[in-house]
Amino acid sequence: MKERILEKLKNSNDFEDSTFVQAVSEVLTSLEPLANSDKRFETYAIFERLVTPDREIRFKIQWVDDKNQVHINNGYRIQFNNSLGPYKGGLRFHKTVNSGILKFLAFEQIFKNSLTGLPIGGAKGGSDFDPKGKSDFEIMKFCRAFMRELYQYIGARIDVPAGDIGVGSREIGFLYGEYKRITRTYDGVLTGKPFTFGGSQLRPEATGYGVVYFASCMLQNEIAQTLKDKVCIVSGSGNVAIYTIEKLQQFGAKVVACSDSDGMIFDSNGLELKTIKNIKLSSRKLSLEEYPKEHRHAQYTQKADYPEFSNAIWNVKCDIAFACATQNELNINDAKNLINNGCKAVIEGANMPTTPDAIELFLQNDILFAPAKAANAGGVIVSEFEMSQNAAMETWKISQVDEKLQKIMQDIYFRVSKTAREYSKPRNFTDGANIAAFKRVAEAMILEGV
Repeated sequence: MKERILEKLKNSNDFEDSTFVQAVSEVLTSLEPLANSDKRFETYAIFERLVTPDREIRFKIQWVDDKNQVHINNGYRIQFNNSLGPYKGGLRFHKTVNSGILKFLAFEQIFKNSLTGLPIGGAKGGSDFDPKGKSDFEIMKFCRAFMRELYQYIGARIDVPAGDIGVGSREIGFLYGEYKRITRTYDGVLTGKPFTFGGSQLRPEATGYGVVYFASCMLQNEIAQTLKDKVCIVSGSGNVAIYTIEKLQQFGAKVVACSDSDGMIFDSNGLELKTIKNIKLSSRKLSLEEYPKEHRHAQYTQKADYPEFSNAIWNVKCDIAFACATQNELNINDAKNLINNGCKAVIEGANMPTTPDAIELFLQNDILFAPAKAANAGGVIVSEFEMSQNAAMETWKISQVDEKLQKIMQDIYFRVSKTAREYSKPRNFTDGANIAAFKRVAEAMILEGV
């Protein structure tokens, strides 16, 4: 089944999208035991339909900078599957954005959203526009131009985009403002909005907090341990990484390292989160190289000073590692370093940050491994909460949002763990997540017909 579908993707030119094919291959490998378990899967061509987007939208974005120079960027929206509910997934503004990356992210989103148990489908979008170095007015003008093309494809019961890399509450605010100007409606068509007009409490923190809630539940139920006093490392220093660090510290863990695209900071005393936030969440968004200026005992390692085949942060001795930066950031050499240094668990906060051979090595060495589609669902969970609040024209308290988030993250762990055991793959949370998510989506696809 797997080889047949991958060959079909190759013939349709999708094989060139390596990250998309990697994601499809991982999922289909997990689903092999189900291939012949239900004749309806073949009758309704579920596997073939599942790996084919409902539609791929591409458009030109024309905008003018502060010097009145015209710029052209590419815009995308991949609406992959809406069997469980409206398309749902973020918008990413980054120079690396292309249809292949977005197809991979949208495909993963189907499974992540399914695991939440909430009524949302999978999608992703964005542009190769790079917000770095742009003024607020330039970003506003780009966002307005982007929405002028996107608005016709989205809606509160059609497709509800959110933020992602390069798209925070500022960008969502600009996008939503333009949507309202065009449509003259106050629909909850975007999530991640500023709290002032329709956003949800805890949305910026949600993914990072959810990662820690999942990790805590997994440790308690698998090895009867807690996060208290555990030495942790967290790759990345964006929203996901920062709020993962914040919640880990609230749980009593000691976070000693984090990273950015330039290098890594190590602080044996435990990271001072206030300094990290001042460096990374301010409008300046400086390098972590600034950290030792305030904390002299800390050590900064430049990426250029480390071997190409390994990443510095994964060589730091720890109990638990959190991969919260980007896809394929943790390879098999990094996995060997973590195992040799006594790491007990690896949790994915970014989308597909661990290479397949590294995952296999973790499983072979009985390292607890939490895949992104299960562990980092917190962001989309609170986004769905925002949709619910917008539909009811109400707001929820922080405590209410946090309680619901923690409950759903725990439910995801138990759903994934139970499914893994049912298919004789205990502690294989990758297979457990893929199978549990697939079964819910597949059943909906069958019941709605072709």
